[in-house]
Amino acid sequence: MSKQSPKKNSTAKRLIGYFKPYRKKVVFLLICAIVGVVFLITGPRVLGTATNVITMRAQYNQTGVLNLDVNNPELAGIGEIRENVDAEGNYAGPPLKEGEMPVLKMVLMILVAIYGLSAFFTYLQQKTTAQVAQRAMFDLRENVDKKIQKLPLNYYDTHTHGDVLSRTTTDIETISTSLQQIMTQLLTAIFTIIGIVVMMFTLNWQMALIALVVLPVALFVCSRIAKKSQAFFKGQQEGLGAVNSYVEEHYAGHDVLKLYGGEDRAEHEFDEMNDTLNEDARRAQFASSIMMPATNLVGNLGYVGICILGGLLTAGGSLTIGAIQAFLQYMQQFTQPIIQTSNIVNMMQSTLAAADRVFGFLDEPEIPEERENAVHIEKTEGHITFEHVKFGYSPDRILITDMNAEIKHGQKVGICGPTGAGKTTLINLLMRFYDLNGGAIRIDGTDTTDMTRQNVRSLFGMVLQDTWLYSASIRDNIRYGRPEATDEEVEEACRMANADYFIRTLPEGYDTVIDESAGNLSSGQKQLLTIARAFCANPQILILDEATSSVDTRTEKLMTDAMKKLTEGRTNFQIAHRLSTIFDADLILVLKDGDLVEQGTHDELMKTGGVYAALYNSQFS
Repeated sequence: MSKQSPKKNSTAKRLIGYFKPYRKKVVFLLICAIVGVVFLITGPRVLGTATNVITMRAQYNQTGVLNLDVNNPELAGIGEIRENVDAEGNYAGPPLKEGEMPVLKMVLMILVAIYGLSAFFTYLQQKTTAQVAQRAMFDLRENVDKKIQKLPLNYYDTHTHGDVLSRTTTDIETISTSLQQIMTQLLTAIFTIIGIVVMMFTLNWQMALIALVVLPVALFVCSRIAKKSQAFFKGQQEGLGAVNSYVEEHYAGHDVLKLYGGEDRAEHEFDEMNDTLNEDARRAQFASSIMMPATNLVGNLGYVGICILGGLLTAGGSLTIGAIQAFLQYMQQFTQPIIQTSNIVNMMQSTLAAADRVFGFLDEPEIPEERENAVHIEKTEGHITFEHVKFGYSPDRILITDMNAEIKHGQKVGICGPTGAGKTTLINLLMRFYDLNGGAIRIDGTDTTDMTRQNVRSLFGMVLQDTWLYSASIRDNIRYGRPEATDEEVEEACRMANADYFIRTLPEGYDTVIDESAGNLSSGQKQLLTIARAFCANPQILILDEATSSVDTRTEKLMTDAMKKLTEGRTNFQIAHRLSTIFDADLILVLKDGDLVEQGTHDELMKTGGVYAALYNSQFS
């Protein structure tokens, strides 16, 4: 536990740091909390005065005698009675009838005003707390969004989508929903405990000491339970992330799962993960659930002690009935914030566990900063060179040891190799999704590391097998790579991509909204839209990934014609799974185990009888 404590404190400090920009509002809500509590704890004292008035009237009406302690501060506000008390403390005024007790009405009016003001300031406190908490969570979400853009591609390669989504959505929502309750209840509980202790000592110090014994015992019980539950809450958050990840991945591949009859296996795996989550959640909730009864037990024992001592003091005449009533109300109010504190401690464990996961995400290593005075290229000829390129996903696992190649303007470059040979890795290096371990990639003689990543990527356009379209109109999807494109330019790009004809058959034409999964379009139509998007962006270098491999013959012809027009006058790289698509390539790069092992034209490579020839023979023998 001692090892976890500094980390927990660090997490709490970082979370509190998000409230620093809103210091003025925090001070205002503190003032509202204090004033609201002051009015709240004044009520029982005033109500005790009303009780004394009623008690004295009942005593006088029954016996005709009213003996008062003229030095008792509890009777200080009952003016019309004190004015008619003789030296021995006997009431000698007119009969105490209800109509002649205006102080009772006044006390009741004061009570209404006190509780009304307490409610008003509590409302202001909660409203301000909600504003501050939501603004702080807005800032946290902004930081998470910025972090997503700064994380290297390697992070997403090594973390499941479900885990990332859980950290950036579910965990933040957990913090957001609980933080406001914690702030409201914690401030009220602290100020209420302090105020009630003061009021108790002004009434009777002996009973106040009994009440004070309750506080450290209750806090000790809460802290012991909280330490036990902290690990369970952290396990609960991690288990929730694992379940979310599993559900997200299997939902995305539910058709494949059903095809191969994987329902039983998936159900078994989910049950195991769900059981683990259930066990951690059960332990966490059990630990939190025993806080309230344990605190109630301590509070009730103190309540019994107060009743016994208060009864003895009242019977001895040293304490009025109004005072004992006020003290019992304070004791009840004293127990309530302690119970609230136990609930807050429980909630804080869940909040800190979620915050720890979010801050862990924010602490992940980022993409290195761009160089100062980076070179900016507006337009390129598409002349690319690989000079002694060295790369590995980790320093002790180098995949590319010494790659050298030259691609001239307008050339068609085929990239091929066995599965896992490094074709995608090469494209990622070309677009600076990863930085090199050595050597250089140059565009028109400029090292890409001397350019900003955004500048490098702005020179490329991509048409991949896996299309990506987002929930927006077709027009907005087409101009995604060039937001300033006019409607005429968007439509011209679609005509060039042979997509205009089917777009105009849709209900809303170019304004048709693509649903979340683009389910209202066929795979071929989605591919034509990605080609149109490349036309609209008008890149100088293209990367193609056999986009025609999963469409029908008619659509394949439309796409092939469109891509021929798209590649004219542009340097283009084509990742080849079927070697027939790169027979006419000006240069073929052959990869194996990450390294470039051969390069040349189709005829040249066939003559050497190497890796490329073996691949070709395996496909066309």
